[in-house]
Amino acid sequence: MVIAQAGMALTEDQYRQLALDADDVHWELHHGHLREKPPMTWEHNETTRLLRHELELQLPWSTYRVIQDHGRVRRSSRSYYIPDLYVVPVAMARRLFHTPGMLEAYPEPLPLVVEVWSPSTGAYDVEQKLQEYQARGDAEIWLVHPYEHTLTTWRRQADGSYTRSFLTGGTIAPAALPGVTVNLARIFV
Repeated sequence: MVIAQAGMALTEDQYRQLALDADDVHWELHHGHLREKPPMTWEHNETTRLLRHELELQLPWSTYRVIQDHGRVRRSSRSYYIPDLYVVPVAMARRLFHTPGMLEAYPEPLPLVVEVWSPSTGAYDVEQKLQEYQARGDAEIWLVHPYEHTLTTWRRQADGSYTRSFLTGGTIAPAALPGVTVNLARIFV
């Protein structure tokens, strides 16, 4: 077992084993180096819970899973991230995780990946993780700011670029999740 500390360099195999062994610490791997995902504020967690609830009410359980602060998205052998929330097609999960005991890490683009801004990780999320999600090709990426009550979205276009939108209220319909709408007033506390 690896004795982990932030900034430590690891191979992909070492990271995957550490992630499976570490019960009490959420470790990410950023460009080959460990980064601990710290505990979050109540506002951060409550905003994430409310968004998850809104999505789960509208997405069929047989088709999608809404995952909050568990599992990982894999950018490359050197980068694994734990989004605050993301949506996974069940068919993808069943195809990827066919062997018992595998680390839940999604290497393929997802329909929606969400980061909720927090004082402890806000700069890292904005300056590092959001770019990595775009490089992965995720269909839609959200940055929710629970203190300013704003939502910034990046939607992938056919040419691989992203369009950015900024919302301060109203309702949004994720492009890759047909029939789903989220009223921003319902996710802010």
